[in-house]
Parts: sequence; structure tokens; C-alpha cells
Amino acid sequence: MGVIPHSTSVVEPNRVEFAYPEAPASSPVVSDSSGHMRSLDGLRAISIALVLLGHLSATRGFVRLDLKIGDYAHLGVVVFFVISGFLITRLLLSEHAERGRISVRRFYARRSLRLFPASFAFIACVALLGLAGIAHLRSQDLWHAVTYTVNYLPHPAWEIGHLWSLSVEEQFYLLWPFAFVVLGPRRAIWLAAGVVLLGPIARSVGLLWLKAPYRDLEMFPMVADSLATGCLLAKFSGELQQRQWYMQLFRPAWSLGLLALILLLNRFMTYTVVAVFGASIVNLGIAILIHRSVYLSHGWIGRILNLRPVAFVGVLSYSIYLWQQLFLNRHSTAWINAFPQNLLFAIAAALSSYFLLEKPLLNLRRRLRG
Repeated sequence: MGVIPHSTSVVEPNRVEFAYPEAPASSPVVSDSSGHMRSLDGLRAISIALVLLGHLSATRGFVRLDLKIGDYAHLGVVVFFVISGFLITRLLLSEHAERGRISVRRFYARRSLRLFPASFAFIACVALLGLAGIAHLRSQDLWHAVTYTVNYLPHPAWEIGHLWSLSVEEQFYLLWPFAFVVLGPRRAIWLAAGVVLLGPIARSVGLLWLKAPYRDLEMFPMVADSLATGCLLAKFSGELQQRQWYMQLFRPAWSLGLLALILLLNRFMTYTVVAVFGASIVNLGIAILIHRSVYLSHGWIGRILNLRPVAFVGVLSYSIYLWQQLFLNRHSTAWINAFPQNLLFAIAAALSSYFLLEKPLLNLRRRLRG
């Protein structure tokens, strides 16, 4: 996940003003003193909670949980995608505005320090479990895991199946900064718009000709529009905040309506034509709600999202996502995969990864960012 450099924001004179019941009018979008965009860690916490609930369902000792909103674990991943596109693009735009250029080498170094040590530690653990006969892996499972191409592997082993989303993210991190450098920020944003338009076409090809609905084989062209939607939000959020029709969407009634639409579309997404076009609407709705959460971070919803325990879960979400798959295994009857100890072990593994491996590297990442 990207982190936004600290900046001081002011209210533009021509901003459209609205009085919200839960907040004063004309609140600007700002970062906190550490440089994080407010509310985003809370949104990550909600996203990882959806993933955990989806994977806990039907594990030994836990009920088969059907919330009647479709694949809510997958929905949580889509929220992660939109947030990633939003944060990384803001980071690139900020660097280009301050320095007049993008340092791809420094970007890749920051991303590598954040993601590779934890993910390769997890993959090494899975490989050892495979050698011990505890995990049932094929050689291609590990090969696709270490090359971040699990999203092109049909029917991966359960233990590495969730790495499809990290593969999508890594492919985005590889391509998007390069596009910024080669095309420049303006034309790169046009490329992002093209990716958004390409999404339904790619999903149509997968559904009709490849017989691979994108939720069975999440190839990059089929899901990249989620990330691209976040990219567009990063570029145009300031302009949209000055449009009265858009700001009306931040009112509670409209926001609840957007959330209801997202959940309704998500319910009918799998194996239907809704998956082709509905995913684009879901991406757009999620982007608007993310924008609302950041813009109104001082409101009662924002205060909940920014509570320290909630925000910490969001900070820990990458570690939790990596390690939960080993323990939340509905196909296993082992004691370690039964509720509640499976959840406790997943959280313990995530905390160990974060404090022993990931957090010590944060200072080096901050130096690279500076």
C-alpha cells in the first residue's frame, strides 16, 4: 500500500460548499501528521474483515456464513485494489509535481522493501510445509507464487490461491510507474481511462470465449480497471470536489444508495453478464465512497474509521491477508484449521510478520521516500 507524502491543504475559494449533518462545511482532504490519508486504514480494516469472514465461512467450528451479498471476500479485495490505485497515483503525481520527474528506481525500491520480504517469507513457509507433506503443492504453484503470476494459474493450491490479488498488485506496480515515465502524467491518466473502458471487454472475452470467468482466473486485463478507477480518482478528486452534482453523492442518502447498489451488483456478479459490466459500476461506487470517507474524515463515520484499533487493523491488513490462508482452510479438518484457534493463529502470524520483519524496514522506506 502506498503512503502519501505530507502536504498542507487549503480550502479553495471556489469550492462548492455543503453543510453535512455530521461535519462542518468545506472540509478539505488532508493527510495527518504522519503523511497517511485519513480514513484509508479504516477502510482497509473493513476490507480485510470481509476477507476473513469469507474465508472463515464453513471452516471447522464456524458456520457457513451467507450474507446474501455475493462473494464479500472478493469485494474486500476490490476495495484494496481501488485504494492502491488511488494512493500510488497520488504518490506519483506528488513526486512529479515536486521534482518534475519520477524516480522509477526509488519507487521500485520502496515497493520491494514493503512487499517482498513478507511475501517471500510466507512463500518459503508454504514451501517448507509442502516438503513436509502438510501442504499439497505442485511445482507450478510455487513457481507462480515467486513470480507473482498466480492470477494466471488455473486452480492453484489453497495455500497460495489468495496470492492472485498480490500478483495483480505487483503487475500494476511494475507497469504504472513505467507508463508515467514514458507517457507523462497526462497521457498516463488517459491510459488509465482506457483500461477502465477495456475492463468489460476483457471480462466478456473471458466469460464467452475463454470460458474463464474472471473470478475463477483473475487475469490482469480483467481486473485492472479496479486499480485504474483508483488512479482516475487520484487525478480528478480535486476537480470533482468543486462540482455540485458530484458532492451531492456525499450526502448520507446518496451514499447509502451507492452502498446498496454495490452490494446488490456483487450478489449477482459470478457467472453472469452482471460480472461483465457490473464490476465497472462497483469500482466506480467504491471510488466515490472512498473519496467520501477521506473528504469527511471528521464525521462520525470518519471518527470510527480513524479509531486507533481500527486503523491498526488496516495497517496490519497486508500481513493478515498473507498469513490467514494457511489457517482459514475450509477444506481441512485439522485442529489448527478449526475456529477459533485458526483465527487466533492467523492474527498471531500476521503480528509476528509485521513487528519482526515489516516494521523494521519502514525507516529505510521513509529514507527512500525522502
